[in-house]
Amino acid sequence: MDRPPLHHKIMLYYAAPHLTHAVATLPVALFVPAFYADDMALPLAGVGMAIAASRALDMVSDPLIGILSDRLKTRWGRRKPWIAIGTPLLMLSAWMIFAPAGKVSLLYLFVWASLLFFAFTLVDLPHKAWGAELSADYTERTHVAAWREGLGALGQILFLGVLSVLDYLGYVESRDQLWVIAIIIVVSLPPLVTVALTKVPEFPSEELAGERLGGWAGLRLVLRNQAFMRTLITLLLLGTAVLIQATLHRLVLTHVVGRPDIFATMILAENLVSLAMVPVWMGIANRIGKHRAIILAALWIGLWSLGFPWVDRGDTVLYVTLIILRGASLASIFMLANSIAADVVDHDIVASGRQRTGLFFAVWGIAIKLAVALGVLLGTALPAAFGFEPSAPVQAPEAKKWLLVIYGWLPCLVIASGLPIMWNFPIDRIRQRALREQIAARRAGVFKSDIGGAA
Repeated sequence: MDRPPLHHKIMLYYAAPHLTHAVATLPVALFVPAFYADDMALPLAGVGMAIAASRALDMVSDPLIGILSDRLKTRWGRRKPWIAIGTPLLMLSAWMIFAPAGKVSLLYLFVWASLLFFAFTLVDLPHKAWGAELSADYTERTHVAAWREGLGALGQILFLGVLSVLDYLGYVESRDQLWVIAIIIVVSLPPLVTVALTKVPEFPSEELAGERLGGWAGLRLVLRNQAFMRTLITLLLLGTAVLIQATLHRLVLTHVVGRPDIFATMILAENLVSLAMVPVWMGIANRIGKHRAIILAALWIGLWSLGFPWVDRGDTVLYVTLIILRGASLASIFMLANSIAADVVDHDIVASGRQRTGLFFAVWGIAIKLAVALGVLLGTALPAAFGFEPSAPVQAPEAKKWLLVIYGWLPCLVIASGLPIMWNFPIDRIRQRALREQIAARRAGVFKSDIGGAA
């Protein structure tokens, strides 16, 4: 039988590590490209290539960790050991990439970015799979995902609040701000992970009677799951669009608007609005379905992004207003996407007889990281191709014009291409409930069979 409702305290404890997980990855797009190009004097296109290339390891590590975390059986569970192992490596690699000592090279950036992303896979992939398995209810899964993404947004708000204080005190250099981020990660991650590992249960795998498909046959079944593939493609496109803009935020604020000193405060305001709007988007999802709510959330981003090419030097109020309005649906997009992914796993349990949440979130993680790579690559290579180079003493007006077009309109085109894929999504509340009934009935059959054998 399905499990009783989760207490909100359990959801809070589960989501606690994402306070820092979200901080660990955010600077890769918001701070690192500009820092290594501006402050460390590395070529912008080379920085983008190094970060994009560092994701190549994920094509192997993500499926491997996903499969191993599905199959691992220990007294502590399948997911928890990976989080415990990956946390120290995440702390070390974050320190090395955010607080480099002395002169660095593109090779240095590539190596430590690769280790950072690998460590993030070790902790984040099992954490997502664990959360997807905490509940079997269509709506409650959205609540679990909302706690995770909400605390992630809160973590970003807290560290951006610290950076805003640094701005006020005159510490506006990227090096100082990245050093503070590294300190936050190293100090906060151990206690938050400890709370989750010790306070939150991990339920046994939902194995079903009948044929159990594993290995390459199981992976082929995953890739033939149309609902999953549609979700995956949509997430890849939306993530790419968001990361193009995240990569260019600071460069636009510095070289177009002329107010780099308000960067942390601006992103803080965006995150506050994004967090405050999560309950609103949850209500929309409960009313019209998760898949159509995520379409509306993406359209909201595209709508306000259309105004970016008209921003010019001194247009601080206009630019910050567009950023804040655009960000009102950011946290909700990833919250809804994670909840939809949990529903898709139910379809696979019925089809394969195994609970392979780790494998699904591994492929899911590859899509997210590919979106990060594409977003950073397009956000650095395209402006460079049109003559924009941050280290140049003067930027040509034409180069800045193309920077704004790439920043504002290219993401809109990418978003628009992904929306039709999700409109008639096959798993809604009714279909998910039917899948859970099938799982419960077949598990009851396994349980009765075990009792009969024991008798």
